[in-house]
Amino acid sequence: MTYNLAAIEAIKQLKYRYVRALDIADLEALGNCLTEDAYIKFEGGIYTVEQTGRAAIIEFMGQSFHSKAASSHQVHHPRIEIASETAATGQWSLQDIYHDLNHRVIISGASEYFDEYVKEADGVWRIARSYYERLYEMTQPMPQDMYCSVYKLAKTGRDLAL
Repeated sequence: MTYNLAAIEAIKQLKYRYVRALDIADLEALGNCLTEDAYIKFEGGIYTVEQTGRAAIIEFMGQSFHSKAASSHQVHHPRIEIASETAATGQWSLQDIYHDLNHRVIISGASEYFDEYVKEADGVWRIARSYYERLYEMTQPMPQDMYCSVYKLAKTGRDLAL
């Protein structure tokens, strides 16, 4: 294992940009975090998502992080291993919460992310593969008297005319 601290920090910043882009539906920033042929697979208690290719992933995320949703993704405890000048792997702890305001459902949980990173010809590290496995997931209906007084995706998420 190589300890290239500059590469490790660049990969940390990449992952932070990725989750921030999800929570504010910044699809351009999200696309800049992914390789053209990126692959994701996320397995939860009530869903499995599998997408290949930057365009397909961005389209899926745009449909998921829409104007009737509120979310927060926090990644912690990175373990990043640099395999070469252009390849690395990472493992992260994820804690997240997703409010579907249209269907009035709350999903919260924790996961372990497993990523593969590639440093591309432009010198930028990007996510090539990303997989998470749930440690736990809780789904519950939103209480009738619960409402969201402010949430960023109302402004930045797609209006899906739900």
